Amino acid sequence: MVQQLSWKVGGQQGEGIESTGEIFSTALNRLGYYLYGYRHFSSRIKGGHTNNKIRVSTTQVRSVSDDLDILVAFDQETIDVNVHELRVGGVVIADAKFNPSLPETCTTATLYAVPFTEIATELGTSLMKNMVAVGASSAVLHIDTEVFEEVVLEIFGKKGQKVVQKNMEAIKKGADYIREQLGEQLETMKLDPADGKKRMFMIGNDAIALGALAGGARFMPAYPITPASEIMEYLIKKLPQFGGTVIQTEDEIAACTMAIGANYAGVRALTASAGPGLSLMMESIGLAGITEQPVVIIDTQRGGPSTGLPTKQEQSDLMAMIYGTHGEIPKIVMAPSTVEEAFYDTIEAFNLAEEYQCPVIMLTDLQLSLGKQSVEPLDYNRVEIRRGKLQQEELEELEEKQYYKRYRVTEDGVSPRVIPGMKHGIHHVTGVEHDETGKPSESPVNRDDQMNKRLRKTKGIRFNTPIHVHSHEKESDILFVGFNSTRGVIEEAMERLEQDDIKVNHAHIRLIHPFPADELLPYVQGAKKVVVVENNATGQLANILKMNIASHDKIQSVLKYDGNPFLPQEVYAKSKEMFVLNGNV
Repeated sequence: MVQQLSWKVGGQQGEGIESTGEIFSTALNRLGYYLYGYRHFSSRIKGGHTNNKIRVSTTQVRSVSDDLDILVAFDQETIDVNVHELRVGGVVIADAKFNPSLPETCTTATLYAVPFTEIATELGTSLMKNMVAVGASSAVLHIDTEVFEEVVLEIFGKKGQKVVQKNMEAIKKGADYIREQLGEQLETMKLDPADGKKRMFMIGNDAIALGALAGGARFMPAYPITPASEIMEYLIKKLPQFGGTVIQTEDEIAACTMAIGANYAGVRALTASAGPGLSLMMESIGLAGITEQPVVIIDTQRGGPSTGLPTKQEQSDLMAMIYGTHGEIPKIVMAPSTVEEAFYDTIEAFNLAEEYQCPVIMLTDLQLSLGKQSVEPLDYNRVEIRRGKLQQEELEELEEKQYYKRYRVTEDGVSPRVIPGMKHGIHHVTGVEHDETGKPSESPVNRDDQMNKRLRKTKGIRFNTPIHVHSHEKESDILFVGFNSTRGVIEEAMERLEQDDIKVNHAHIRLIHPFPADELLPYVQGAKKVVVVENNATGQLANILKMNIASHDKIQSVLKYDGNPFLPQEVYAKSKEMFVLNGNV
């Protein structure tokens, strides 16, 4: 019996690959296994190779696995593209329809041709071939087909009991066929029993959307874009149930300005996009900065530049999100690393936006946004709504012809804020420099006062966990630093390096800007080498470290920008090589 294994299904886009993985993983999740899934898909509606790789474990996992135990193939391309991942003793279960074959170089895996399409057609429609594949997979893992009944009922129940029965029959026939072929040959792939605990199984985008809802957001203007669209799609269904709404705008410029307008009116609002959309929002983000309006913006990073690799992993928006706007404004940039953090950090993003009256950008990446993870039950008792200096009591009467000092110079840089229409709260709002009442002003003294006031805001920012630290003590041979979805591979690389008697620490950055230099500095000072792991070509996070902490001679980068997420073995091998080449043994 094994504690974990990796399963992948592949075929042509539009062939039911996603639903196959969804049914398989949802059933295993309900048994209590921990899961981590990652989809590889093309940037087109239909056609092109796609696959869904799912890691199944009796313990928490936060990354894709290095190798592959089971490959389910609906075409020969799936075998050709993915066979190199198979471990010694791995298995390929392929549709007999296309006469599958293994490359001559693949001598350690076993191919089983199963008539997915033929069995499904005999049951009424070839569309059920993916259910036959699910059944075959369950037999290899020694999982009873009954565990899929609840999932199949949820998916097909609206189509009638007959459809449910046919799909379950397809699963059972697939399992029966493979059992007859294998006998006891694959006892090594029998999974240890799971703990049976109930956990959520969700993508980061769904967690963000749920966090926005729990955090009091009631309006989302947005334009669809991969990999952010699921946030919008989730809230389209849910926001109206709570008195909110979603508007699909004509572009990202309109989406951002509408979100700013809603926040100005007192409604918590957000928008979400990816790199190209954020580029269009930059002027509007500057508007939020100078008018001191709270707004939450989600950037789900993907491969760039331009359209680039719209369905692939990358972390190359970091510098743009910190420095992309013209002029200088206060701004907060956050970066959750797990689905749970995505939920809680979204709530906190709204609190920080209102407390500091500035744009808050929450960075995710495609792997975190669309990768599906097991999630422990969320604690709604942790949800806290903080609205900062929003004036909700009756305002004092103004002197005749006076305006409310909406941009009053304060010691902490945050001015009192009013909602339009409040009696005695009248003031100007403009994108040009202005005085305390909002009236345009080009006075050098006023300019200094207002600029200094705005930039004071985030110097004392309170964020509960600016870095996630995984360490035994401050001193280490290697300090890993990363952000977003690289956390899982770093944690696995740490375990392997520690087995080599290399002392390793890990600091994962959750507050990117303002940078938590004070919190990180002791770990950098105590490390012989700082290894920054990130999915981009220029080492953007490493450069931010150098700007804020120095220690240039210690900092080295492990980079990957081919569109694929890191594997644990890659981080382990490259960091160990660095350690050895620097004179360590």
